[in-house]
Amino acid sequence: MKPPGGAVLVRGLGLFDATTLIVGSVIGSGIFVAPSIMAGYVQSPAMLLGLWIVGGILSLFGAIAYAELAAAMPRAGGQYVFLGRAFGPLWGFLYGWTFLFAINTGFIAAVSVAFAKYVGVFLPAVGEGTILFSVGRPFTTAQAVALVVVLALTWVNIAGLRLGALVQNAFTVAKVAAIAALFLLAFALGRGSGANFASPGGALALGPEGIGLGLFAAIAVAMSKALFAYDAWNSATFAAEEMKDPERNLVRSLLLGTLSVTVIYCSAVAVYIYMVPVPEMAGVRDNRIGAEAAQRMLGSLGERFIAVAILVSAFGCVNGLVLSGARVVYAMARDGLFFPSGAEIHPVYRTPARALAIQGAVAAVLTLTGTYSDLLTLTAFSSLLFNTLTVVGLFVLRRSAPDLPRPYRAWGYPVLPFLYVAVSSFFLFFILKGDPRNSGMGLLLTALGLPAYLYWRRDVVPARS
Repeated sequence: MKPPGGAVLVRGLGLFDATTLIVGSVIGSGIFVAPSIMAGYVQSPAMLLGLWIVGGILSLFGAIAYAELAAAMPRAGGQYVFLGRAFGPLWGFLYGWTFLFAINTGFIAAVSVAFAKYVGVFLPAVGEGTILFSVGRPFTTAQAVALVVVLALTWVNIAGLRLGALVQNAFTVAKVAAIAALFLLAFALGRGSGANFASPGGALALGPEGIGLGLFAAIAVAMSKALFAYDAWNSATFAAEEMKDPERNLVRSLLLGTLSVTVIYCSAVAVYIYMVPVPEMAGVRDNRIGAEAAQRMLGSLGERFIAVAILVSAFGCVNGLVLSGARVVYAMARDGLFFPSGAEIHPVYRTPARALAIQGAVAAVLTLTGTYSDLLTLTAFSSLLFNTLTVVGLFVLRRSAPDLPRPYRAWGYPVLPFLYVAVSSFFLFFILKGDPRNSGMGLLLTALGLPAYLYWRRDVVPARS
């Protein structure tokens, strides 16, 4: 189905753009906040750092599998397309539905709220404690700032692919430079302690939040926070139709982006442990472990430095999520499985303007609901569930579509994809056990997509018969 109006997407993204889209979309607020939340569940430095290493390896294994699928099917929508080809249109739709109403928009909302929290470092009037008005529930200045971020970046990406890519490139370079400076300064100034890497409570020490859950559930819930920070490593696949030489650049960007993020994240967590003993991390105000580490390193100047770094990081992250995510909505609408207007391409800017607007509206609503930690678990569980199913789809397509053109074949197949599925399944089970409320909400949102699919599918079936 061609998009209404006759306009088509433009191929304007190169390898650097695709790589910064991944790095910029992944690195947001999570790395500056999540380690403190995780310390409430696990308090062994080795375990805390180990979860970030495992998260990076898991993401890399996933990226290796996705690279084969992306090179074989370089269409807008990425994972929506892969799942639809492997398991049928229902599974592609359920992913797209959950992506729109929980996964991507939940990330956008959570990171926008985190951005607003750090604006409060410079403008004390901005915060979750400052209420502008109440209609059933309070509307705070932090929510107002988060809404402005969502709406502004939605407009930027409607106004052109190159404009959105330029914003992404600039903010990604800035955030990586800031984290690198934090790492170098920490060990150059020597104000932390190597003794913080020891674990007096043992290698399996649990925090106050984890003791009641048990070892495996505590590890899994802590891991969900790290997985939230790693998520969006597949973001470049959503914009495949707008990429130059996608068969080559998609593969390279997935691998380069995922490896880069893993190194950056593990370096940052090592700095936090060096500066702040893990048992103290859980008690950091508002879980702002990045600010706490920088303050101990450089005093009040450090706190302001990290606040600026987080603002840059979060803003760039939201931009990347907005840019890439709307392409899933566009792909669904183009296939007749969503409102037809979602497939409209702006006649001047050549962007999926209606899809961007729909995504922005859902993200705006989510900024008014839930807490940051709840959004982390809900979105991470839903995302990991579909990521696991997509890697299973690699095995399915190797058998059901052996003649599918494959410019790239996944390294280590079938061992690495199998390890991804096995480890992910372990964490899915125990995340559901450890936080059934928010994980269950993710499953409920997915289930609500079934009647919606039947509604839109009734018009698609006759056209394809």
